[in-house]
Amino acid sequence: METDTIGGLARAGGVGVETVRYYQRRGLLRTPARDGGVRRYEPEDARRLRFIRSAQAAGFTLEQIGELLALDSGRDHVRARELSRGRIRELDARIAELTAARAALSRLADACDHAEGPCPIIEAFEMG
Repeated sequence: METDTIGGLARAGGVGVETVRYYQRRGLLRTPARDGGVRRYEPEDARRLRFIRSAQAAGFTLEQIGELLALDSGRDHVRARELSRGRIRELDARIAELTAARAALSRLADACDHAEGPCPIIEAFEMG
């Protein structure tokens, strides 16, 4: 896959060109010097872009991703583990919130099945 231009890099990472530029502005991706009027990217840039996208899919913020990118993969196990465990705690809290919301909505839907008067779902969300 051709990745030497910004368009090729974007395609290799499954993002748009503007996303690549945004990551460059954030300091997550390098901005190579122009070569004959065109910026040339290396395979390492595509690997870094895929790392960023994978870390985002795991829920890391761009700030956290920047920190992960700065870590030495052979030496910084402790900090990488701390970041990962912190993200796991955040995900667990979000899962608990979603589980509670699901249970509440399920109760409302069940109540709606047997309601003779006003709809319990609509009533639960009405302001008043």
